[in-house]
Amino acid sequence: MGEAHGPKRAASASAFRARQSILFTLIVLAAAAPAEGEGPIPGTTIPCAPVSERAGRELGCWVLGHQVVGQLPAQPVYWHLQTYATRAAAEAVRPSGGTVVDSFAKVWLFTIARVDQRPPGGQHVASIGPLPIKSTGEHTARYLEAVFAPDMISVSHRHGGPEAWFTLAGATCLETPEGKFVGRAGGEPVIVPGGLPMHLTAIGTEQRRALVLIRFDSAQPHTSAAPDWRPRGLVTNHKMDPPRSTAEQAAAADRGSRCSPRPLSTNVRQT
Repeated sequence: MGEAHGPKRAASASAFRARQSILFTLIVLAAAAPAEGEGPIPGTTIPCAPVSERAGRELGCWVLGHQVVGQLPAQPVYWHLQTYATRAAAEAVRPSGGTVVDSFAKVWLFTIARVDQRPPGGQHVASIGPLPIKSTGEHTARYLEAVFAPDMISVSHRHGGPEAWFTLAGATCLETPEGKFVGRAGGEPVIVPGGLPMHLTAIGTEQRRALVLIRFDSAQPHTSAAPDWRPRGLVTNHKMDPPRSTAEQAAAADRGSRCSPRPLSTNVRQT
């Protein structure tokens, strides 16, 4: 009698586990889906959304500022990032073409100028460049705040000028026709040439938080889809327990994503 019921019990247990698996999958999908009326997370679609539309949402790509900077000098130019104690202090020294924003609980002053041409006061965080400039026309700077959970991806896209990242936390893998490259907190920022199609993936186990500059010819779109290019799926993010040291975290991010530790083009001066 016991042998006769054995297969039935096994089949019943298997069916129960299958139902549990389906239920778990539905719960995960429901948790990951945007709330009704919110739509896709900005950054997983293009373009990014104005920060005024954030409405308390954490994840996404948000436009902090959009500033016409005019014609840039013939000398190499850098993106300067500085913080100030108050917005009034930053505004008091903001040069023409500079932008003051609130991001990641700090007041930032962003400028694009020669490497030795920084606003006075405040705390100098980084100078990223030189930015590749191909156009002699009028330029516009678009500043973004990006917050991606691990495994979040962007659609394939390109920009009308160079894009630079300053990563404060986490890591991002960038795939382009030229290969795959990684930018991470504490590492050298990434500068992506204008017009190059790209696909981004947040890698590792930590939330990616970054400030982003898109410097583009004002006569061109700042961002556009790249339907003519398809990523080869070179990025694979294997989750792992967070390593103890910074060096271990960097090595683990490279192992987990199989991204090259060498960015496309980097030069940063930090204090």
